[in-house]
Amino acid sequence: MNLLLFLIVIGVSFITVRIGAIAFQITGLPWPLAKFQALSCFTGTGFTTRESELVTSNPQRRKIASVLIILGHAGFVTLVATFANSLRTDWVTIYKIPFVHSIIPSYLVPWVNLGIIILGVYVIYRVVINSRLAAKITSILKAHIIKRQIIEPVSFEELVVATGGYGVSRMEVCKNSPVLNKNLEEADLPKFNILVLAIERDGKITPNPYPDTKFILGDRLICFGKFGDIRKKVCGGQVK
Repeated sequence: MNLLLFLIVIGVSFITVRIGAIAFQITGLPWPLAKFQALSCFTGTGFTTRESELVTSNPQRRKIASVLIILGHAGFVTLVATFANSLRTDWVTIYKIPFVHSIIPSYLVPWVNLGIIILGVYVIYRVVINSRLAAKITSILKAHIIKRQIIEPVSFEELVVATGGYGVSRMEVCKNSPVLNKNLEEADLPKFNILVLAIERDGKITPNPYPDTKFILGDRLICFGKFGDIRKKVCGGQVK
């Protein structure tokens, strides 16, 4: 029973990290970074300073990180306890499996249990990293999270964090955006130390747009500046 419980905890841990990564992605983090941050929070390792600012500066991400950290500590304690008990469990004697007791002496049971654990963890790992299966599970979980409104999607993404609150972000021009139907010159963003690096439109990226480039609904602007100023002057404070 302890052996099965240990493998269940391992499986639940993988699923928890995947859900955490999906939640981070919904809040605007790129998928590779979202996966790394979810794993970092759950295990308590590899949480680098600059990338941690992307999490700590956002209220939704802080909540997600807090839940992952708590679940990670609880899961670690459970794993240690069940792992130790799993090695000691003499399932051959308990379940009285015919002929097995004569083949596997009692002193070899812990080593057999360890082999089963390693094999089980490997199988779970292979299932998790299977691209098609993982993509399908991720898609289902993401749709469920969005439908239930557990995490609210954002139209503002923080891509790179620099010192002093500056960084590179991507925002979508929505109907409430102050720059909607204005060109780059009319928006006068440099006045607020905001630099538009590129515009994404219909799958095409236009770097260093001209002053007469007009912002239309659905455009995604890649900007450099203070995140707070970009939210206020470009997004109108309407995004999350």
